[in-house]
Amino acid sequence: MKSTQPSQDAVVIDRGTEDELWCIGYRDNCVKRTLLYVLSLVTLGLPLLVLHWKPDWAVKLTKTQCPLRQASTVLVKDTYGQTHAQDVTVKEVTAGRIVADYNCEDSDISSVQSDDDTVALTTNPQEKCFVRYFEHSHVRYIWYRGTMSFSPIRGLDSDTTCAMIHEDFTGLNEEEQLQKQHLYGENSIDVKVKSYSRLFVEEVLNPFYIFQICSVILWSLDDYYIYASCIVLISGISLAVSLYETRKQSQTLRDMVSSGGATVQVVMSSGEMVETVTSQLVPGAVILIPTRGCMMSCDAVLVSGNTIVNESMLTGESVPVTKTPLAPSEANEVYSPEMHKRHTLFSGTQVIQTRYYGDSKVKAVVVRTGFSTAKGELVRSILFPKPIGFKFYQDAMKFILFLCCIATLGMIYSTTMLLVQGVHITKVILRALDIITVVVPPALPAAMTVGTVYAQNRLKKAGIFCISPPRINICGKLKLICFDKTGTLTEEGLDMWGVATIQENNFLPVVQDPSALPSHGAFAVAMATCHSLTIIDGEIAGDPLDLKMFNSINWIMEEPGKDTTRFDSLTPTVVRPISMDTYYSAAPETVAYEVGIVRQFTFSSSLQRMSVIARVLGASHMNAYAKGAPEKIASLCQPDTIPEDFHAVLHSYTRRGFRVIALAWKTLDERVNWLQAQRISRASVECDMSLLGLLILENTLKPQTTPVIHQLKNADIRTVMVTGDNILTAVSVARQCGMVAPRESIILASAYVPEEGKPALIEWKNIGDEQMEGENTADENGVEDLGIVTYQSACIDVSKPRYHFALTGRSFAVILQHFPELLKKICVRGTVFARMSPNQKSQLVEHLQALGYCVGMCGDGANDCGALKMAHAGISLSEAEASVASPFTSRTANIECVPIVVREGRAALVTSFGVFKYMALYSMIQFVSLLILYTKVCNLGDWMFLYIDLVITTTVAVLMGHTGAYQSLVAKRPPGSLVAPRIVLSIIIHVAMVAMFQAAAYFYLTCQPWFTPAPHSATASTVNSWETAVIFYVSCFQYLMLAFCFSKGPPYRRPIWTNGR
Repeated sequence: MKSTQPSQDAVVIDRGTEDELWCIGYRDNCVKRTLLYVLSLVTLGLPLLVLHWKPDWAVKLTKTQCPLRQASTVLVKDTYGQTHAQDVTVKEVTAGRIVADYNCEDSDISSVQSDDDTVALTTNPQEKCFVRYFEHSHVRYIWYRGTMSFSPIRGLDSDTTCAMIHEDFTGLNEEEQLQKQHLYGENSIDVKVKSYSRLFVEEVLNPFYIFQICSVILWSLDDYYIYASCIVLISGISLAVSLYETRKQSQTLRDMVSSGGATVQVVMSSGEMVETVTSQLVPGAVILIPTRGCMMSCDAVLVSGNTIVNESMLTGESVPVTKTPLAPSEANEVYSPEMHKRHTLFSGTQVIQTRYYGDSKVKAVVVRTGFSTAKGELVRSILFPKPIGFKFYQDAMKFILFLCCIATLGMIYSTTMLLVQGVHITKVILRALDIITVVVPPALPAAMTVGTVYAQNRLKKAGIFCISPPRINICGKLKLICFDKTGTLTEEGLDMWGVATIQENNFLPVVQDPSALPSHGAFAVAMATCHSLTIIDGEIAGDPLDLKMFNSINWIMEEPGKDTTRFDSLTPTVVRPISMDTYYSAAPETVAYEVGIVRQFTFSSSLQRMSVIARVLGASHMNAYAKGAPEKIASLCQPDTIPEDFHAVLHSYTRRGFRVIALAWKTLDERVNWLQAQRISRASVECDMSLLGLLILENTLKPQTTPVIHQLKNADIRTVMVTGDNILTAVSVARQCGMVAPRESIILASAYVPEEGKPALIEWKNIGDEQMEGENTADENGVEDLGIVTYQSACIDVSKPRYHFALTGRSFAVILQHFPELLKKICVRGTVFARMSPNQKSQLVEHLQALGYCVGMCGDGANDCGALKMAHAGISLSEAEASVASPFTSRTANIECVPIVVREGRAALVTSFGVFKYMALYSMIQFVSLLILYTKVCNLGDWMFLYIDLVITTTVAVLMGHTGAYQSLVAKRPPGSLVAPRIVLSIIIHVAMVAMFQAAAYFYLTCQPWFTPAPHSATASTVNSWETAVIFYVSCFQYLMLAFCFSKGPPYRRPIWTNGR
C-alpha cells in the first residue's frame, strides 16, 4: 500500500490478495457541507471543481470519520494506492435464514439513507431485516455481523464442499431465491454506456479542457478573437471525436458481453421446472442445460450429464472441451472453479451439445453470477485495468510542473517590466496570465499521443491490433519477453512419431505406425478410449493431441443416437476398429474391437493426467485407462510393471524434443457396475495400474521462431520460456531455438518441501550440452549432480559465467515458500519454466516486474490470459475473443509480431520524446519572444500567434510522428526518462541557444541606421513594429529548425527523408 497507515477505524478487506482494500467509514456532517457550499458561492464554484477531480477530498471535507457500522460513505484504497469514494446502500428485505447473518440493527442504519428504489418485501411489518452494502469495481461488499465488517459476496466458490453441492443444493424455493437476489444483485454484466450529455460534462470538466476554456477567455479579453475562435473550433472537433469514440468503445464492449433477455429452466425445491430470465439467477439455483446448447450467463458446476463447450471467449482455446459432472468425492474437499474447471461451465462460454442418460437431464448448480463470474472478472479487468505506471508519463507531469515554475518567473518579470513602463494594470494582468498559456501549451497532451497513433496504424497494417495505445510506448522499453511453447514457439499440431510398448517389463522396439498394433491389445484400446473427443456435425473434434492419437490407430468413434442400442442408453461413446473384417471374425471371448466409454475423468493441469472407465463388448468387467505425464503415470503404476530403464528411455526421447505421453491400465472389480462407475472416486481408479508404454509425438519448431529469438538476443532482450510441458522437452526446444546457446550450461533446480522433520531442499543438476547430445551422462536422467542446498545454506557456486536455470512449477512454488532469498537469482538467471500452471505464469511475470524488468508476454491464448494481462505488453496469437484481455493481438500465429511490436514501440517512444521536447522548446521560444517584446512594450499579433501555433507547430508536431520504425533492432534501448541528465541538458542548451539568437537578432536590428523604435503603448499591444517583425521571423525559423533537430532517425526510426512513405 502506497498510503500511510490508516486510522483505527480502517478495516482491511481481502488481506493479502490482489483485491485487498483499506476501508474507512464516514457519515454526513451538515456543518461541513454548508461551509463548503458557502465557500463555493464566494469563489464561483472553484472548490466544487477541485473536489470533482479529487472525490476523496470531497468526502473528507463534507463528512466525519466514523466506525464502519455507522458509515453512509466509505473511502476504499486499493493495492495500487488509488482511492475511491463509495456510498453505502441499505435494503429492507424479507427476514429469513439466508439473510440472517447479514441483518444489521436499527442503530447501525440510523445515519444511512435507505435505497429509495427498494420496496419493502416483508408482509409482516414487525419482521424487518436490513442489509447494508457498497459496490466497488462491480464487486458487492456486504455488511457481515459475524466480523462487524464488509466482505465481498461472490458465490459458492468458497468453503463449499463437493458433497454439499450434491446434497444441499437441490433447488431453491421462491422465498430463498428472492432473498438471494437482494444479496447478490442481478445476474448481469451491464457495462454502463453514458449519454453524450454526461460524457460532454465529464470531458469538459477535465483539467485540460478547463485550462483551454480559461485560455480562450483570456485571449478573448485580449482581443485575440480569431486565434481563440480557431482553438475553440479545433477543440470542439477533438471533443466531439473523443466523445464518439469513447461511447462507441463502451457500446461495443456492452454488446459483446450482453446476454440479452435469455431465459433458462430452473429446478425449484418442489421439483417444479420454472422458466426464468437469466438475470434473476442466483448462486445455489439449479438450472437445466438445454439439449440444443446455449450461451452460459453464469458460472455453474455440472451435477449430472455431460456437455461439450467452446471456451474460446475465456481461454482462447477454440477446440471443444468436454465437461463432466462433479463427483461428490470426499466430504471435506472444497469446491474450486479453478481446481474443478473440467466440471464447471463458465459464463460467456458456448455449450455446443449435451449428453445425458435415459430420462435424466443435464443439471448444473449456479456458483457465481454477474461480475463475479469468469466472464465478469475478464470484463472488470478491461474496465479497471492495472495502472501502467510508466516513468515517461510521470516525468512528463514533473516537466509540466517545471514549466509552470518558469511561467511564474516569467509572469514576475513581465509584470515588473510593464508596470515600470507605465502600462495599464488591466493589460499587465492579461499579459502576465498570457505567459502561462505560452509556457504550458494547451496542445501538449494531445501532441504527445502523435507517436502512438501512427504506430497503432502501422501495427494494424501489419496485422497486429492494439486496444491499449499507451502500451505501445512501453514496448519500446521491453527488456524481457516470456514465451509460451506449444502453439507459440512450436507448431500447434503434433505429429505421431511412434509408440514404445512394454512387454514382460521391457521396452519393445519403437512402432512407427500405431495402426499396426494388435487391435485387441490394451495399448491400442487405451489410445482409442483415453481421450475427450466428441462428434460435432459429423466430425470428430477435440484436443489436437487426442485427435492425432486417435486418428493414428484407424478406429471409428460413434456416439449414441436413436438406433444405438448395443450398450443401451447408458454408454455415451463407442469406439471400434475401422477394419470390419477383423471385427466380424473375432471370437466373442477375445473381442476388444468395440468398446464403450462408460466414464471420463477429464484432464487436470494439477494432476497432469486423464483417465476413463471403459467396457469391452461382451466382457464381464470394466477396465480403466490413463494417460498423462510419464512421471505422473509411472507413480500410479505397480513398480514391477515399470522397466528398469524407464527414466533413461524417457530421457532419450525428451532430450531430443519429443512430446512423450505415458499410457497405463488396470482391470476393475467385476462387481463394479455402471452406477458404481459413475460414483467411484478418481483416486480409486488411478492407482495400482500397469504401465503400457510411451506415446511419442513430435512437436516441431515454427520456421519463424529461431530467427526471431536471435533478433531479440541481438537486441539485448532476454527471452524466457514459460510452458506447461515436460521440462526436458522444454530445455530441448530452448536449445533448438537459440534461447540457450550451444555451449551454455542449464542447471536444473529441483525443490522439495520439508518431510518428516527434514528441511526443504533444492537439488542442482547440470543439463549440459554433452548430456543433451547423449554423451557422458552422469546418471540415469542424463544430468550431472551439482549438490543439494538446504534452507540453512541456500547458495550455489557456479564456475561458468554463462548459465541458465530450469525448473518446474512445483519447484517454483517451493522456492517461493521456503527459499524466498533465492527467488531473485532464479528470476534473473531462469530461462526455462516448465509444468507451470496459469496462475504460476502470472506470478512469474509479477516477480520479474518487481525486479525492474519491463516484461512482455507472448502466448496463443490457452492458459496464458492471466500472464498476458499481468505483463507490461501482452501479445496474443489468438484471434478469439479472449484477446480483449491482451493489449496486442496478432492475426499471424507466430512470433514474428514480437520484434515488430518492439520496433514500433521504440519508434513511438522516441517520437513521443521528440514531440515533447519540441513542444517544450516551442513554448520556450515563444516565451523568450514575448519577454523581449514586452520589454519594448510590443507584442505578437493575432494572426502571428495563429500562424505559429496552427500552421507551423501543429503541422510539424503531427508530421514528426509520420516517420516509420527502423527495419532492425539494436542492443541499446531508447531513454525512458524525460528528466535524465542528458535530456535536461539538451533542453537547457537549446533554450540558451534560442534566447541567444533572438537577442542577437534584436541587437543587430537596433544597430541598423534605418531602425526606428516602436512607439510607447499603454496597452503593450504594438504589433506593427520592427521589433515584432524581426522576432517573429527569427522565431519561425527556430520552430522549423528544432523540428529537424528532434526528428531522430536510426537506430529507432527511419531517416527523416522517408517521412510520409
